[in-house]
Amino acid sequence: MVPPCPQLFWFNVPEIDFDPCLIQMFFIHVFTFIESGILFTMVFDHYVTVFNPLRQTTVLMNSTIDEMDSVTVLGIASRKEQFKALTCVFHNCAVLLVCVLLLKVSIIHHCGKHVPPMVHIIMDYFGYLSVTTCNYTSTHFTAFLLTGVPGLEDFQFWISIPFSFMYFLAMIGNGLVMAVVVWDRNLHEPMYIFLAMLAINDVLLCTVIVPKMLLIFWQGPSLSTFPACLTQMFFVHALFLSESAVLLAMAFDRYVAICAPLHYATLLTGSLISKVALTLVARSVAVVTPGVLLILRLHFCQSNVIHHTYCENMGIAKLACNSITLNSIYGLTAALLTTGLDFVFISMSYWVILRTIFQLPSWEARTKAFGTCGAHICVILIFYTLAFFSFFTHRFGNHVPRHALILLANLYLLVPPTMNPIIYGVKTKVIRMRVLGFCNQPK
Repeated sequence: MVPPCPQLFWFNVPEIDFDPCLIQMFFIHVFTFIESGILFTMVFDHYVTVFNPLRQTTVLMNSTIDEMDSVTVLGIASRKEQFKALTCVFHNCAVLLVCVLLLKVSIIHHCGKHVPPMVHIIMDYFGYLSVTTCNYTSTHFTAFLLTGVPGLEDFQFWISIPFSFMYFLAMIGNGLVMAVVVWDRNLHEPMYIFLAMLAINDVLLCTVIVPKMLLIFWQGPSLSTFPACLTQMFFVHALFLSESAVLLAMAFDRYVAICAPLHYATLLTGSLISKVALTLVARSVAVVTPGVLLILRLHFCQSNVIHHTYCENMGIAKLACNSITLNSIYGLTAALLTTGLDFVFISMSYWVILRTIFQLPSWEARTKAFGTCGAHICVILIFYTLAFFSFFTHRFGNHVPRHALILLANLYLLVPPTMNPIIYGVKTKVIRMRVLGFCNQPK
């Protein structure tokens, strides 16, 4: 790493060939890994010295240190474990070399230089498409222009009125639900905790899309920087997935409460609810992050105009010059394996729940069971009906007008957060009474 520095500082010659640059990058990372391993070894030495001083001379022998220098792990004795360690090291080096090779090939490919046919096959597999120009500085966009609802630009001010009202209802209603659940200790039960989680998710989802959308409706097309657009895309999809996961958790809660009531208190504990919350956040991040990374690999050189009110995955990807096949495949697969499976599991849960309810002996018990599940069923039907209808019309509704698709894409994200607190307020007597008591509380 040292030789290029005097060349840059003393002679003001910043250029470096491409191959030496990759070699330098390779050795920088390799020596970083080696230094990290040495520091780990030093920590192990101090650990043995402090916690097991009588065995320091036997554990940290010269042969052990030699084995460490030979890229074996701390004190490994068996040949099988040494082979595993060496395999791991060579695997990491191979991965780094492949990354360097792909980086070089992609840059050469995008600059229009000759690439062997086999490399073309590899790059097509990773979603690249030939680009004949290397003048990125003049064609690469750093911001996107969100235009709103195409074809209805003259009516967008009037369209903003119902959307503003829905946003106001969503914020007030979900805010009241959260406040009531936090304020009343009698509601610190799994069912109401999941309801509060749903309300938090709805508030965040509305806040991510509606303010920017209203700004477009009131002031016209709005520029959004590339990082800001990716950030909005990430949170829109992540919050949508987390809402689906919360609905699945609520269906499981109702399943246990009705089908296995004796085990309800032992199964749905506070620690389980905390794990569920962490799991749904981790799942959303793990599923959406690759989609963002697939967007980052694209090159935008034709247009930066997005005919939409917010940044979403395929809306950005369709502006790219290179292939978006991998983006489409991943988006469809991720949707089916997350939201699709959630819907299947929820449907199975409520099928079992309804069958159990109809087997109850008394009409009063059936009515009470339906009362606890009615609100959940309404919320689930609204959420998944709008979501799947929007999803399939975007991909297969070629004859559907563009403005209808954009309005539907906004409604399926805004209607559920607006309706959820209303449905729970009407269908759930406890929530309704607590909200009225909270609102009428003397100041």
